[in-house]
Amino acid sequence: MSELWSHLVSWLAIHGVQPVLQSLHLEKLSSDPNDIAAALLVATLQLCIIGVIFRPLESVMPAEKWEHRQLVGPDFRYTVAMLIGIFPLFSYLILTPIANFFGGPDTGPGDPSASPLALTHWVPWLRQHPWLLFAIYYMVYDCVYYWMHRLQHALPWWWAMHSMHHSTRQMSCWTNDRGSLIDGFLQSMVLATVGIVMGVEPDEFAWLMLTGELVQNFSHANVNISFGPVFRRVLVAPTFHRLHHMLVDPDRPKLHNCNFGQVFSIWDQLFGTALYDEPLRPTGVGDPMVDEDNNHGVIGLQWNAFKRFWGAVRRPAGWKFGEVAFGPDYRPIPVDQLDLHALGHHVMQPAAHAAAAATNNVAAKPSAESATVA
Repeated sequence: MSELWSHLVSWLAIHGVQPVLQSLHLEKLSSDPNDIAAALLVATLQLCIIGVIFRPLESVMPAEKWEHRQLVGPDFRYTVAMLIGIFPLFSYLILTPIANFFGGPDTGPGDPSASPLALTHWVPWLRQHPWLLFAIYYMVYDCVYYWMHRLQHALPWWWAMHSMHHSTRQMSCWTNDRGSLIDGFLQSMVLATVGIVMGVEPDEFAWLMLTGELVQNFSHANVNISFGPVFRRVLVAPTFHRLHHMLVDPDRPKLHNCNFGQVFSIWDQLFGTALYDEPLRPTGVGDPMVDEDNNHGVIGLQWNAFKRFWGAVRRPAGWKFGEVAFGPDYRPIPVDQLDLHALGHHVMQPAAHAAAAATNNVAAKPSAESATVA
């Protein structure tokens, strides 16, 4: 299998990647075209698994029955664009040169190009146990993702972008790659930095990404699947992650501030954010300014997310930790200052009008605890 994979990567690099890079006048960059070929093959494998396995499961055992799937269309197009185009180019043009600049994987004693913080530099014994090394890489990678994900919800200007991912009313196996390009850039830079520091090889990092992405594609799928009383405490199941995407409950406004894990649910267990045994709920956002995303296609979604980001990042309120909704001028408003019951009726109103109504109906005794409107 290893030889077959190497041959496939080499063939695609020679006959597919290099001609395209030459036509774009990018062939003189220092990165190896094999890296982008490997990323494309990994992405193709991921698309095949989603389409052949995850998508049929949504028809067989749906968590929520839909009258139509039109709202899933932009998510599908995002997935194809991200996996086949944007992410491989991003890896080739940005991540790989950065990794080469700061040092590469530790290939052995005396390797001058190795990252000085590589795990194998400090524990050389791990070089003889690649599966254990990969498992350690993955645990660190996944823990970093958990804390980054919590920051995406807690920092208003980052939530302004990440909320695009949560705005879908029909969460499906294609939802994972629905997101702001700026948000995706920041996520990739954070995770790639972790990989560079640990000394992860480029092909290993590709498999780290594939494993994490596939689990997330499955955890976002519209399927009523749990992993039982034992394994659900370790791994993120679709029913577990669906609670992370549920609509706000005005009577229990902190309920869905939960289940941030990517692959392992153990981080939610350890840090007190795990939620189980709740009935399945509709997904989406309670903030009308974010829910309005559903009225747009691929380009409109990016523009909406950018307007929220710009409205938050240039204001002091956008830098104050806490969970927010957005006013008609995209100003971040702490959720504990809003009438969540009024906000909850926004589906029947134009977005700007509903946001203004909720802003004007500030509760007489706002709670001291904030809550995400996600």
